[in-house]
Amino acid sequence: MANTTLKLASYNVENLFDLKKSGHEYREFIPYSTSKWNKKIYQIKLHNIAKVIKDIDTNIIALQEIESLTALKDLRKELKKIGLYYPYFKIANNKDTTVKVAILSKIPFVYAKEVKVTSTYKYRNILEVKFKVKNQLFYIFVNHWKSKRGPESRRIVSAKALRKRIKEIGFDKNIILLGDFNSDYKEYQKFRRSRRLNDTNSKTGINHILKTIKQTKKAQFVKYKKYNFYNLWYDVDKKQRYSYIFRGRNGAIDNMLISQSLLKQKGIYYKHSSFHHFMPPYLLKGRYIYGWKMYSRKKHKMHKGKGYSDHLPIVASFVI
Repeated sequence: MANTTLKLASYNVENLFDLKKSGHEYREFIPYSTSKWNKKIYQIKLHNIAKVIKDIDTNIIALQEIESLTALKDLRKELKKIGLYYPYFKIANNKDTTVKVAILSKIPFVYAKEVKVTSTYKYRNILEVKFKVKNQLFYIFVNHWKSKRGPESRRIVSAKALRKRIKEIGFDKNIILLGDFNSDYKEYQKFRRSRRLNDTNSKTGINHILKTIKQTKKAQFVKYKKYNFYNLWYDVDKKQRYSYIFRGRNGAIDNMLISQSLLKQKGIYYKHSSFHHFMPPYLLKGRYIYGWKMYSRKKHKMHKGKGYSDHLPIVASFVI
């Protein structure tokens, strides 16, 4: 039987809000207000994000910062209009958080459900999706952890909830963790410089709880370490390890982590050297990522109707 290549991506689309007033919106995304978040601007945003997703053209794409099921369905419609159809979709919609994680897929789910991080609205739920292709089972967990406006202890809350669920499934299973972790692949080194962030005695969610700290070589040279996850940024040249630029500094806050079984070259496995950020010229504006543009007028922000997202998509391939 011939091998099948499965292409997977993750993309923080930067605040895709619909045009229904729910009361949970950020101020500048209240429909038909002084910010000019209206049908015309919304359609531009949908079209721009759909263009990026169409150009990546993956089997499965995980999304972050989707406001609602309505926004996700509208994005699907826009994608279908330009020639890319994802028949299967799910959003983590059990909590009325301002934005949520979601997934679009050309492949049917075995199931899709939410992992509750806490019972409060402070933490977004994680989306767990199970797939079966050619009798190979694999799990995808879509994440959007708390931002660095808060200390590391907040991201550890999400990391512990995620690891608890993985333990229930089994660390030997084919598991892919992806999304906006608001954490660098070497967060344990970077956040030491900040007393504001380091309230955990130098422990991090991404490196210590998910155990990515011990495997830092290219994928083909990584040695098996039980219960660890491998961060695919280590399979990329150092200069290309970024998906975000903040105040002129590159960061890799969007991540894709894989379980140890996906490093083995059998069944289903990661294709060496396939991981990368997706960066066509139109996603750059000078030295910066061409994020969704707004301008200030007095106390109000207004939409320009230009730009894409302040994050770059990340992409990897798997062989089945």
